[in-house]
Amino acid sequence: MKLIVGLGNPGIEYQFTPHNLGFLTIDRLAERCGVEVRNRQCRALTARAVIGPETVLLAKPETYMNLSGLAVRELLAEYEAKPEADLIVVQDELDFPWGTVRIHRNRSSAGHNGIESIIGALGTQDFLRIRMGVAPDRKIEDGMSYLLAPMRKAQLKVVDEMLDVAAETVQVILKDGPAAAMNRFNRKPDEEGKD
Repeated sequence: MKLIVGLGNPGIEYQFTPHNLGFLTIDRLAERCGVEVRNRQCRALTARAVIGPETVLLAKPETYMNLSGLAVRELLAEYEAKPEADLIVVQDELDFPWGTVRIHRNRSSAGHNGIESIIGALGTQDFLRIRMGVAPDRKIEDGMSYLLAPMRKAQLKVVDEMLDVAAETVQVILKDGPAAAMNRFNRKPDEEGKD
């Protein structure tokens, strides 16, 4: 069982904030698979689905971002899954420009509270992460206020495209493997179209 975890905060007030791109990606995957993420288990909302050759568990922790690791650890234990082989975490990334989607593994949290919680709970940073860029176009004083504020209407079109890319990234990882997905999605914009 592969575990696809989107990070975010529960509650309608957080639904369309930059910090909830992980949750929104899980919703996009569920929509593509024809399932609803509504089963409650291990402090998360979950749904089983089949993506490519894999049976997966889509999960949105209900613990709030700073305690995401509690739900992830319980889900991995429940399904006897290994972080390095079976876990994909989808997160927002304040260090990347809007529209950027990158795949990484075995990296530090880079200050992301949800990732920090997962690394702390699992005792390892060796798991796949899909990082979705949300960097503001101007200097901000308070990153957390920015991440928890509703997205502007102009950003929603970019978000829609990013969700499609992130969902496709998960599909490629499961079908062709992480290396093939990194090769395809981690290109810089000026490398696009060069083959």
